[in-house]
Amino acid sequence: MSEYVIRFLVGGAVVSAFSMLGDVLKPKSFAGLFGAAPSVALATLGIAIHQHGAVYAGAQSLSMMVGAIALVVYSILVCQLLMRAGMRALPATIVSIVVWLGAAFGLWAIAGGQA
Repeated sequence: MSEYVIRFLVGGAVVSAFSMLGDVLKPKSFAGLFGAAPSVALATLGIAIHQHGAVYAGAQSLSMMVGAIALVVYSILVCQLLMRAGMRALPATIVSIVVWLGAAFGLWAIAGGQA
């Protein structure tokens, strides 16, 4: 239970810090980028370092980076399918999810992920 309390406190503090950063930046749409995701990732990595050590946290951070790159690939593909190919949202996202999973697992395997 204490892990959840620590995650809540650290995550809340980092969310506040990122929100202040997002509030300073222009345009205001950047505020959402600095909301929950970075703070949850940092809180999770802090707990992973404390409980399992730096090597384990390094593997976790590698997985987070691979997932972020795969999300960028997914987002670009969805935009292209919607804007250029004129697809409807549901088919575009279904096709793109398959590409996202392929990119995520492919990059993870290339980066030395363990099965």
